[in-house]
Amino acid sequence: MFKVRTLNQISPLGLARFDAKRFQVGADLDDPDALLLRSFNMHDMPLPARLKAVGRAGAGVNNIPVAALSKRGIPVFNAPGANANAVKELVVAGLLIAARNLRGAWEFASGLEGSDAEISRAVEAGKKAYAGSELPGKVLGVVGLGAIGRMVAHAGLLLGMNVVGFDPELTVEGAWQLSADVQKAGSVAELLRRADFVSFHVPLVDATRHMIDAKTIGLLKPTATILNFAREGVVDDDAVVAALDGGRLHAYLCDFPTNRLKNHPKVVVLPHLGASTKEAEDNCAIMVAEELQDFLERGNVRNSVNFPEVVVAREGACRLVVANANVPNMVGQISTAMARAGLNIHNLVNKSRGDLAYTLVDLDSALPDAVYGEIAAIPGVMSARKISA
Repeated sequence: MFKVRTLNQISPLGLARFDAKRFQVGADLDDPDALLLRSFNMHDMPLPARLKAVGRAGAGVNNIPVAALSKRGIPVFNAPGANANAVKELVVAGLLIAARNLRGAWEFASGLEGSDAEISRAVEAGKKAYAGSELPGKVLGVVGLGAIGRMVAHAGLLLGMNVVGFDPELTVEGAWQLSADVQKAGSVAELLRRADFVSFHVPLVDATRHMIDAKTIGLLKPTATILNFAREGVVDDDAVVAALDGGRLHAYLCDFPTNRLKNHPKVVVLPHLGASTKEAEDNCAIMVAEELQDFLERGNVRNSVNFPEVVVAREGACRLVVANANVPNMVGQISTAMARAGLNIHNLVNKSRGDLAYTLVDLDSALPDAVYGEIAAIPGVMSARKISA
């Protein structure tokens, strides 16, 4: 029986994916095998001794101590793409709000007083101040072409926009899913110079922190709009406000309220609504629950942010999974220990990701505890687990 402790409220549809005969799921479980969370800050909590996996029902993992978990040989799973449509729809809303000056127009209309006839006259006299522009023919720059960025790019095309994308880490699979009508920029700077609207869909890491600052804002047209529904910190708020006040930027829309932004007339700030739809929460929970269950029961790794992808059909009486340092002779030491015990290896897969490697071995017979202990004690082995039939 595996124990899965929930650190946030998780969609019941996701929790229902766990087989009740094999899994105990709840918020108050001691010494869990896995943790399942959304926004809970794990950096401030001690890691349970028996912990084998962590799953986030969402995409970003800034709230999870990934490096510390990697050192213990614990994979961190997420749900890439499960909330992509929700974020895409919010970006589309942002494009329309900015292009049609809807924030100012709404506030103007809400503040009208007098009789209906007086309001009607005031509308006719004041509406010119909120005239906007249409999206067809405008250039939408998309920085980050993962699942969300690709959907935003496709939405821009459907709106009649010219779309320019940039992502130095675009995978072959991602490129196949990207429309040929999306133009590829050679750099962020090239994209910014061309864009009327620029939307960010990148994680917050050292390379992306303050990707938009005073210098890069200078590359934009003064009529440009920035949309950040990715991560707080990708955009330098102080630089944006200075550009808005100086007439060097048209508008800024984001999902991260601050005192500096929330009352600015050229800013539309929302309370982190990007993935806040019932459908997105359900999709994320279902995906990560299935990933955790597959890993705990079969040792397969899908959509991990720190482990290599390893998905192998079960082919033996016993399966051994080992997380180890990515150094020479680890596989040799593991297989030698089995050979000395007269064990036949039916299948062996070893893949690496950075400093970490993952070894999966299917055996034709049971793995004796003594051999398992010998393998677990090999220098460089971070974690080991045997899974019986």
